[in-house]
Amino acid sequence: MTVLTGCCTCGATAYVLSAPPLVTHCCHCTWCQRESGSAFALNAVIEVGAFALTRGRTVAHRLPSASGNGQVVHRCGGCGVTLYSLYSRPFLLFVRVGTLDDPAEVEPDLHIFTSTKQPWVRLPEGARAFAEYYDPRVEWSAEATARFLGAKEEAGF
Repeated sequence: MTVLTGCCTCGATAYVLSAPPLVTHCCHCTWCQRESGSAFALNAVIEVGAFALTRGRTVAHRLPSASGNGQVVHRCGGCGVTLYSLYSRPFLLFVRVGTLDDPAEVEPDLHIFTSTKQPWVRLPEGARAFAEYYDPRVEWSAEATARFLGAKEEAGF
């Protein structure tokens, strides 16, 4: 895999992903719709250790989430663009694919919360889609599962 790089809109905050995403979610939940201002959010899930800021800083904001556990979004300290989120597993980041320098390099693996997707959104034929969430033990590759377990252990969970 080519190393993936990305940045915010103003360019003050940049990052690099040193591994491919474990999985990429296209989330159609109403919370993601509201927060993205769009019909869905596209997040590349990656271990904290495979993400590094190369320029700038982020500002963390705690936001509510549908699960009730909340999320911490990290935004550029200059322009305020959200670069990634942390949810209940603090050893995983949900990187906003739209902030990648070449977002076309990362396609969604799974469409989640399709029960609330906008009716005019058409999923590609054969897309792996779930009305709500899914079981990662079933849907993730063996490699992604092994990396997840390694990151979990390294973080002490």
